[in-house]
Amino acid sequence: MKTVYLQNLRRELDATDDAFAASCCKKLGIPRDALVRMRIVRQSLDARKKQDICLCIHAELTLTDAAAKKILRDPKWKAEPVKAPEREPFPFGTQTPDGRIVVVGLGPAGLFAALTLAENGYRPLVIERGRPIEERVKDVETYWSGRIPNPDPDSNVAFGEGGAGTFSDGKLTTRIRDPHIDGVLKEMIACGAPEEIAYLAKPHIGTDRLRTVVGNLRRRIEAAGGEVRFSAKLSDLRLRDGAVREVQIREKDRETREPCAALLLAMGHGARDTARMLFEKGVAMAPKAFAIGVRAEHPQSLVNTSQYGPMADHPRLGAAEYRLTGKSGERGVYTFCMCPGGQVVASASGPEQIVVNGMSNFARDGKNANAAVVVQITPEDFGTHPLDGLQYLDKLERAAFLSGGADGTAPASTVGAFLRDEASGPSQSVGPTYRPGVRYTRLSDCLPDFVSAGVRDGIRAFGRQLKGYDMEDAVLTAVESRTSSPLRILRDSAMESVSHKGLYPVGEGAGYAGGIVSAAVDGVKAAEAIMQIYAPLP
Repeated sequence: MKTVYLQNLRRELDATDDAFAASCCKKLGIPRDALVRMRIVRQSLDARKKQDICLCIHAELTLTDAAAKKILRDPKWKAEPVKAPEREPFPFGTQTPDGRIVVVGLGPAGLFAALTLAENGYRPLVIERGRPIEERVKDVETYWSGRIPNPDPDSNVAFGEGGAGTFSDGKLTTRIRDPHIDGVLKEMIACGAPEEIAYLAKPHIGTDRLRTVVGNLRRRIEAAGGEVRFSAKLSDLRLRDGAVREVQIREKDRETREPCAALLLAMGHGARDTARMLFEKGVAMAPKAFAIGVRAEHPQSLVNTSQYGPMADHPRLGAAEYRLTGKSGERGVYTFCMCPGGQVVASASGPEQIVVNGMSNFARDGKNANAAVVVQITPEDFGTHPLDGLQYLDKLERAAFLSGGADGTAPASTVGAFLRDEASGPSQSVGPTYRPGVRYTRLSDCLPDFVSAGVRDGIRAFGRQLKGYDMEDAVLTAVESRTSSPLRILRDSAMESVSHKGLYPVGEGAGYAGGIVSAAVDGVKAAEAIMQIYAPLP
């Protein structure tokens, strides 16, 4: 038997596995019993023809020798033989670490960095300022319910086990190409993610399943010898000869110090106090472009009909997605973090802030679709000092708070009122999903003028791309301000800080990733960089 790789196999939406296998054999001109096994490598949706939507499959087919020879010989199939990958032994370092390897933050970058270190014998210390996932979910629900006016500053949508991605759609799409991606997805599957994430073109876990995965990853770290401390915040660095030699950790009212051979910093981009502390310690950083805007909600049925036409109700299609781009003068405007069948969530991490984000469960069965509509912003808009972006966002999120309400309600508007730049009344057809609730207002009052203009230009352009996007009663909620970090902690090609030896800034908070998978990969690569210096512990 031989295994061959074939692309662009068509699968009808209603086809069973057996029917699909039989159709592949018929198309290839081989008997059905010549196909021993099929493994889907990639599956995407082909919706170019609304009347004839199908699945596009790339697969590995294990065939009899005669069938494989026939297909490989025929140039029209462009088949490739599948060979077992050859792996070189990892080049572990030989130095004995003078102190612990410390991982700060338990988001995707920190989780996968710590898992890589722990399972290779390094027994890392992991500190997370927030709480374990079970406690964190309760803290967030208390805030969303409106029972407290402000989120817990150390256990909220930004901080706690799993990081900000835990309260999201759990998207695993990424624009990076890296051999570590397959390993990250396999670890997620082993920890409870659905197996389909390994082959879907646009995989997602959903916030409900992601919480289970996150907890299981942490338990894997602990089982392999890693130590995880919750409610433990990095409060200071101790340096010697320009290198990090000790970390100071605050746990409740107690400060402790740990000798540190390497500090892997995966703090997330909500940790503004940590960023300011690092700047004061002389850590090299620079301002970085990002994007700000609002969160838009439409009926999911509208998106389904626009994307799938007469097949919109087919059970195999589920909730439709979109990704839209436009221009406002020289600025880019685009949708970001689209959540089919989801909800808009409160994502503040401190007092007197309003921050919105999107979230959906694995089923994506909510009535509304939501996505950020954001406008590009550069240091020319907010300043060239490394911390100017943080200060800019502080003011923006407070303006949204003042425009909303002291009870945590967020400022909102219908699309129609926003396009006319007038005070909004409630939507008559789209119920906003944001909790604790929204306050309809003149939304441009809490946004910079260029952002309001950019969102208006974007919505008009998106209405031409997706029918109904500019509908009068769609709901906009402000402010979407945490699309990415406003600063980058500078590092060299070995992933080490250019100013501080032994410091490895990684993930979204350091300005080097743009989602769950890319952050996880960044964490793995930083862990490997440390492993090439130090030997595993005896």
